[in-house]
Amino acid sequence: MPALRDLRDTSGIVVRAATASGRPPAAGAAAAHRSDGKDTGALADQLGSYADWPGFALARARLRSPGRGPAGGVPRHRPTSVPPADRPVEPRVERAWTRDGVDGEEVSWSVGFGPRTRAWLLRPAGAEGPLPGALALHGHDDVKFVGKEKIADGPDGTAPGLGPVRAGYGDRAFANALAREGFAVLVPDVFSWGSRRFDREAIDEALGSASHLSWVRPCVEATTTRDGAGAPDEATSYERVAALHEDVLERLCRVLGTSLAEVVAYEDGIALGYLRSRTDWARGPVVAIGCSGGGARAALLSASSPGVDVVVVVGMMSTYRPMVEQHVATHTWMLFPPYLAPERDWPDVVLLRAPAPLLVQYALDDALFPREGMLAAHRLITDRYESLGRPGSYVGQLYDGGHRFDRAMQDEAFRQVRRFLDEGARAVGEDRPRDVPGPSLPPS
Repeated sequence: MPALRDLRDTSGIVVRAATASGRPPAAGAAAAHRSDGKDTGALADQLGSYADWPGFALARARLRSPGRGPAGGVPRHRPTSVPPADRPVEPRVERAWTRDGVDGEEVSWSVGFGPRTRAWLLRPAGAEGPLPGALALHGHDDVKFVGKEKIADGPDGTAPGLGPVRAGYGDRAFANALAREGFAVLVPDVFSWGSRRFDREAIDEALGSASHLSWVRPCVEATTTRDGAGAPDEATSYERVAALHEDVLERLCRVLGTSLAEVVAYEDGIALGYLRSRTDWARGPVVAIGCSGGGARAALLSASSPGVDVVVVVGMMSTYRPMVEQHVATHTWMLFPPYLAPERDWPDVVLLRAPAPLLVQYALDDALFPREGMLAAHRLITDRYESLGRPGSYVGQLYDGGHRFDRAMQDEAFRQVRRFLDEGARAVGEDRPRDVPGPSLPPS
């Protein structure tokens, strides 16, 4: 099985590639048919602003050494090694502001395909000189119309319509709070969220091309807004089709030799590179922090890109086996990188960088994970850090209550991060082989 480092390399093949001509694939190169027999748009129409993505992927495709799969001899490819994530293409500062004790910049860059990534770079108002860096990574939240706005406030304050999402964060923009603690915090959108979301028209084409999803649009048009009146607003309508689109997107990722988890990790690696390039704002150790899907992003980034010194995963840690009965369908594809199970487990993702500093916060009444799986993950990580002689470099905090990253949890996370940094803790795994044996699955 390839190490997660190798899985990162697969996404590298996808997003670093370019067509020989520099142009997207010709329209009409692929066509599909609706259930009523009418032709739907070409693949380019189903991708919209991402029409150049397959060309990037296929132009960089290379021969891979096939591995043997399970009994029956089904081949399984192993990705070859490619360089780490690219630097951002044509980065620029779009605007700057000061608000509520924070200086901010809106920055953007290209990852080489699709729409430009937009991000906010935050630090304490009036700060001079570089600060420790942090990547604050937004979650899934079943909200893709926006990304960074879920955990950060920009020049116009809190974005409208995010009350239910922000409630899970104690009604606080935790990225801004972290900036006020003395960090240079980069909050990027990522593949399929916010500035990197797919066009609504392209999603309609993609879902319309799948006969088993042909009922989607009439159902969406018949739904109501959050306040129960009239036709759905743009964001509400978008979320209802985006939830179905993620499955279609994962299928396309697999055909292109990658996965949603890998592309997201690759793009976060580019964001990390941007943050490290901003030596006027950030220098020294970098923290990756996120809740829920943001916690998955922090874990995947730490395992696939060098340069992350402290990792904070909130509400996104469990072993797989206890999840099987009723906790799989509720999750994003980011939690299921290809080839991870059954030979490895989700905690092995963060253990690839052990014994580097790691904080995991568990909500023991989290409806998204079984308590048994969370406690098993905590034991596995604890045992591994103890076996490496660095028990203090892992902190697992067990909270009662449901899925959240409230103010008390945020404050404790910030305190633990400061402790790691004050102790001079840095990742020590860069010279260790990434494909190290992981702990065994616990008995079911």
